Formats: sequence, structure tokens, C-alpha cells
Amino acid sequence: MFGKKSALKFVVLLGLVSLFADVTYEGARSITGPYLATLGASGTAVGFVAGFGELVGYGLRLVSGILSDRTRRYWFFTILGYAVNVLAVPFLALAGRWEIAASLIICERFGKAIRTPARDAMLSHAAEAVGRGWAFGLHEAMDQIGAMLGPLLVALVIYFRGDYKAGFAALLVPALLAVAVLLAARFLYPHPEHLEINTVHFGEKGFGREFWVYCAASAAVAAGFADFPLVAFHFGKVSSVPAIWIPCFYAIAMGVDGLAALLFGRFFDRHGILVLVFVNGACAFFAPLVFFGDFWGALGGMMLWGIGMGAHESVMRAVVSGLVSSQRRATAFGIFNMAYGVFWFLGSFIMGILYDISIPSLIIFSFIAQWASLPLLFWLSRKEARTA
Repeated sequence: MFGKKSALKFVVLLGLVSLFADVTYEGARSITGPYLATLGASGTAVGFVAGFGELVGYGLRLVSGILSDRTRRYWFFTILGYAVNVLAVPFLALAGRWEIAASLIICERFGKAIRTPARDAMLSHAAEAVGRGWAFGLHEAMDQIGAMLGPLLVALVIYFRGDYKAGFAALLVPALLAVAVLLAARFLYPHPEHLEINTVHFGEKGFGREFWVYCAASAAVAAGFADFPLVAFHFGKVSSVPAIWIPCFYAIAMGVDGLAALLFGRFFDRHGILVLVFVNGACAFFAPLVFFGDFWGALGGMMLWGIGMGAHESVMRAVVSGLVSSQRRATAFGIFNMAYGVFWFLGSFIMGILYDISIPSLIIFSFIAQWASLPLLFWLSRKEARTA
């Protein structure tokens, strides 16, 4: 058994891996929308690629989660997934057609699908010792430091080189650093399950009603949460945000994401699922600001978007960790992420089509889908309170 200090070190190590990985793929993600547009892609194509990439990135997590739990080879799936995840990005510099670029974007998401359930299962062992909300919030905050630095690095390269491809090529360095730190973590913590302590879980040890209701609520949120490539495509098309500012807006959103993850992670440890009711209700207003606003309105919308992402990537994972016992946790993360990803794909694809038809209809769809999650989350929060 290890203590709280050792568990915290493990969280920080995985946070460093995520930091370098996010510099890589979030830096790329900040310009994939306009990059695909320069290669001849339409709004529908951008929406489809973004949504299908998320479908692959989330949907296949069910398979990798089940395999991780059955084989108990969590490190193998984590290392393999990260390698594919980050090393696909620099090859975007070589893409000459939007179809090739789209394939690499989807390949990057495929790598993320392989490694996420296994990594989150290992992280959850340490999270039980330091607090689920705080552990996942700290990990997400470090993750988002990288997500903020990546777009800034890309913006800097574009400023001096004036070329999207040069931006992708520069991301090879953080990709290699992510793999190096991950291998160091594997050497120092070969058995992270030893970090787990005995705790009382909300919900059933298997997959009870609470777990499935929570998956349904998360799916509704995902369906209405517009992916950034479509948002960036809109900024470039209507010129509401200058091209050099598009990756900067994404960096600002990632910075807000990281701060929100820390803040709401602490709130979750104290107040539980009720935190998500307020966050998701407020963040639904990002859509009208982003798609109707001018420069400053779009900036405000991106900040709300960042708050929502911070809650999704920290508190929503922490809830899953508390609903299921450690023996089936990778599978639970896989199921949760599959539901999230399938509906993210459907929502993104629908919003891409609606964008080409009517932006107001896109906003209405986004708003209704996200607010549909609130009654389910409120029911869960009441049940959680009664259980406590």
C-alpha cells in the first residue's frame, strides 16, 4: 500500500503526460477546422470529420476498456494509445488533400480511444486516496495547461512562418516528450492499483440504474456541445475572429477549462453531482454567443465553452469513478465514453448540417440538447444526497 503523497505524485506524473500530449493534439485541433477549409472541405465535411473523430475516440473506448479490465494490462493499452495519439499529429504537415488530413485526425482520435479507459482506471486508484474531484480536477488542469500552450505555440509558428503545415511539424517535440514521461511513469509505478484505498461508492458496484441514468445525461450534454473545429470554421468563414486569433481563442478556452476543472473538482468533493446541474445549465448559453456574437461576444462564448469542457473532463469522470468498483472501472469508463462519443458524433454531424442550412436552428438544437440533461442530473444529485 502507498500513502496519499505517493498517490498525488502519480496523479502529477500522469498530468505531465497529458500536458505534453495536449500541447500536441490540442495545438493541432486549434487549426484543423480552417486547415481543412484551405484544403477544400465544406462545413458539412468539417462537422462530419470532427464528429466522426469523436465517435471513434469515444466509441472504441468500450472495447479498449473491456480489454483492459480482462487482461489487466493497463500500462500496455495506455502506452500504445498515447504513441498513436500524439505521433499521428506531425504527419498532418504532409497532407495534401483534406481527405488525407481527415484520416490522420481520425487516427489521432483512435489512439486516444485505446489509452483513455486504461489511464483513467489507473488514475482512479490514486484518486480514491486524494479525493476524486481533486485528483481528476488536478489532472485536467495540467492537461489544459498543455491545451493552452499548444494553440499558442501553433499561433507563434503561424505568425513567423505563415503556414499551417509548419505549425503541425513543430508539434513533433511535445509528442516525443509525452511518450518519454509516460515511460518514466511506467517504470516508477508498475502497479498503480496498490494506490487504492477502501471507500464507500455512490450507486451499485455493478452497472446499476444510477450509472445508466448518468450515461444518458452525459450523452445529452455531448449532443449539444459543438466541437471546436466547427466553431473555428465559423470564425474563419464570417471573419468574426481574425485568423491569428482563432488558436488564441482556443488557448484562452483551454486556460479557463483548467481553472474550472480545479474549482469544480473541489466543489464536487464537497457538494457532489449538483455542481453539474448548475454548470451545464449555464454553459448552454455558449452557442448563441459563439455563433451570433462579434469578437467580444465570441470570446465570452468560448470562455463558457471552456468552463463546460473543464467540468466534462474532470467532474464527469470523477462521478463514474464513484459509481463503479475498481474491478470494472475501465469497462465503466469505456461504456460512459462510448455513449458520450456516439452522441457527440451525432450532435456534431447534425450541427454541421444545420450550420449550412440555418445557424439559428443550430443554436436551438444545441441549447435544448444540453438542458435535457438537467432533470436527470438533478435526480442523481437527490439520490446521492439521500445515500450520503
